Amino acid sequence: MSDLSTWFQVLLLGLPATLIATVGGIALTVVLSFVAGLALLSPSRTVRVVSRIYVEGLRGTSEVVQLFWIFFALPVLVGFQIVPIWAGVLVLGLNHGAYGAEIVRGAVQSVPRAQYEGALALSLSPAQRMRRVILPQAVVEMLPPAGNLFIQLLKSTALLSFVFVQDVTRQAHDVLIPAFNPYVFPILLLTLAFYLVLSLLITAGMRALERVAGRRLGRVAVGVG
Repeated sequence: MSDLSTWFQVLLLGLPATLIATVGGIALTVVLSFVAGLALLSPSRTVRVVSRIYVEGLRGTSEVVQLFWIFFALPVLVGFQIVPIWAGVLVLGLNHGAYGAEIVRGAVQSVPRAQYEGALALSLSPAQRMRRVILPQAVVEMLPPAGNLFIQLLKSTALLSFVFVQDVTRQAHDVLIPAFNPYVFPILLLTLAFYLVLSLLITAGMRALERVAGRRLGRVAVGVG
């Protein structure tokens, strides 16, 4: 029992780094998802092409290689070493933002055509149509897949252990397993439990947002049980 308490306390020391990477990554993902997703729908072909290059380039390459490139290769090119945790946040945001862009694009395109026509009939500008009519409805459709994306991002924070970030995974690998080698299985099981609890918290938060967004539109949000 004392061993379990020790393992828990050691893993808890890695929790702040995991939380920083998760929250920072989610914030950057949201921004990039909307920017790139709406750019994919731009009337400008140049904007669409640039956004498509970003989306396909980030989705089509290894997240681990992206992390190594930003942390190890980029400083050689620019002469500036990025702090490990922020290198991780940058990679998490860039990578998951590319996936999120497709979520935003699909959600916006799922809004019924009649809504666009109604907004046009009210003589709303393109920006007003998007802000007042289209996005409020599209956001409800974005939330369930966005929740899955954020959970995937949380799990990807374990990659930051490759660049010396003392997160939950690195605490388990570098501190606990060498000291308690015969107990590798329960240590890793406890490590998984940390990620599971955080995933459940993200799920609960996203479902609450779905309910709020659904009520604002006068309907039950998609995917809420």
